[in-house]
Amino acid sequence: MQDVPSQAGRVAVVTGASAGIGFATAKALAQRGCHVVLAVRDPARGADAAARIGRSTAVTRLDLAALDSIRSAAAELTDEYPRIDLLINNAGAWSAMRAETRDGFEMQLGVNHLGHFAFTGLLLGAMLGTPGSRIVTVSSVSHRAGVVDTADLPMRHNYRHAAAYSRSKLANLLFAFELHRRLTQADAATSSLAAHPGGVWTGLFRGANPALLVHTLGRLITQSPERGALAVLRAATDPAATGGQYYGPSGIGELRGAPAPVRASPQAHDRALARQLWNESERLTGVAYEPILPST
Repeated sequence: MQDVPSQAGRVAVVTGASAGIGFATAKALAQRGCHVVLAVRDPARGADAAARIGRSTAVTRLDLAALDSIRSAAAELTDEYPRIDLLINNAGAWSAMRAETRDGFEMQLGVNHLGHFAFTGLLLGAMLGTPGSRIVTVSSVSHRAGVVDTADLPMRHNYRHAAAYSRSKLANLLFAFELHRRLTQADAATSSLAAHPGGVWTGLFRGANPALLVHTLGRLITQSPERGALAVLRAATDPAATGGQYYGPSGIGELRGAPAPVRASPQAHDRALARQLWNESERLTGVAYEPILPST
């Protein structure tokens, strides 16, 4: 964390910042002088997280599973902060059973991709005129197993939670890279980057059997949220980082290690698929990036 340069005078919005990687990211930015807005589903948990962080923080209610909440949060933020320097699209959903957002989207795609797509589009006006502003979208190594079929985004048949999650993480990268191309074409002052935390030790392993074996293996192949946040922080603050880059741990399997540029799967760089997903995302969310940001 000590490698993060001073963020004094900057404003950051971090989604899902009440726990885990989002909390670690928000805390590190605040410690370096950034004013950090914790955009969270549960304001009470957000307030507790802000109190633990201290320094210059604020809390905004944001439920990425509801477009009305996304619009309300974005309106509140753009009214309060005409200048936003960093947007960290970190929040995520995982569901073993098929579930839907309030607007009828498959839950994992709806929160992880469509919610962030809409939120980013609504905040973009407060970022485009800010030199050095960055949008960092958090993906996962599991994106490599993802398949995005724009004709079957509801995934009502043959739902598998792992496939749905991987699909949502591939969608994150398709969005981040397409956003980079559009920002570049518009000669914008804002950059779009992506990052993944590697394997992060969370409560996911607790309660599994045999407990000792799971805990031992879990500790060996994963890292803490603080370590996982390093790739996100590097994408957000490294002066040498540029739009279109993707950061993750540099160790074996990109599960652990110091943050470094890493390669995304070939599917993540499929421009035709990215444009299809972008157009469908605009249609589903009702958030259009044009004329603020022209299409490629």
